[in-house]
Amino acid sequence: MLSHSSKYALKAVLYLARHSDEDHKLMVKDLYSRVEVPRAYLAKLLQELARHKVISSSRGPRGGFYLDEENRNLPLIRIIDVIDGPDRMTACMLNAKNCSEERPCALHALLQPARLQMVQSLKNLSIREIAAYPEPGEGPMFPD
Repeated sequence: MLSHSSKYALKAVLYLARHSDEDHKLMVKDLYSRVEVPRAYLAKLLQELARHKVISSSRGPRGGFYLDEENRNLPLIRIIDVIDGPDRMTACMLNAKNCSEERPCALHALLQPARLQMVQSLKNLSIREIAAYPEPGEGPMFPD
């Protein structure tokens, strides 16, 4: 259901939520290997998120990307909406052009309840809340 771009953006925002603030900004060169996303691709995603005020950025010698208090309170669905568009989470899994509640595709009835629950969870969970979850393991995504 999530594109690779959305997954990459979620990983990057989660890392920023845990490791940045207005006094500690991170540059793409500091982030890309830690979130395991190609550098140029990550730069494009972060610029798009900053343009839509999902994350903050500043230019100059002390510049970089970070999350302020307003960014931290945004729901996770906002990241997906910016990167993939607001219809991504409700699009037909089979890409059937006419799939709808009135004319469901073969998988619609099976997947729609789970999809609606996932969308609701992403609307209700803030960036701040997900960043407070315990880190699930070690590796490049979760360095000390």
